[in-house]
Amino acid sequence: MRLRNFLFLLLLLPLLAWAESDLVKKQSAHGVKETLDRLEALVKEKGMSVFTRIDHRANAESVGQSMPDSQVLIFGNPKAGTLIMLDDLAAALDLPLRVLAYSDSDGNTWVLYHNPQGLKNSFAVEDSKVIGKVEGALDKMTDQIIQ
Repeated sequence: MRLRNFLFLLLLLPLLAWAESDLVKKQSAHGVKETLDRLEALVKEKGMSVFTRIDHRANAESVGQSMPDSQVLIFGNPKAGTLIMLDDLAAALDLPLRVLAYSDSDGNTWVLYHNPQGLKNSFAVEDSKVIGKVEGALDKMTDQIIQ
């Protein structure tokens, strides 16, 4: 029984590692609002579309609940996103891009997003050359806004 459980865990570890590696987490030198303000301005400067911004804490407060400061910016480049969705329309479930900024219990601000390469694990977009470009742009943009 122990050997079977051990072998099961051994087979499961790569899947767990993949699941965790899909998320990119970076610490920001700014608060949640300023971090996403910076991202929103950069997205617009680069000619991309901002679709919406969600303030989860404000939404929680509107129903009498509280939670740490957290906001999501949903944005993208229709030229790149459309090319990905033309390979597999189901990829629209994970597009446009979403970046979360949140405050932890120690007062640190974090930026969190899914690595666009993860789209290749869920959808038939393995041959998409656009995903690498989106990944690189998102990495550079988030590096820029957290400084």
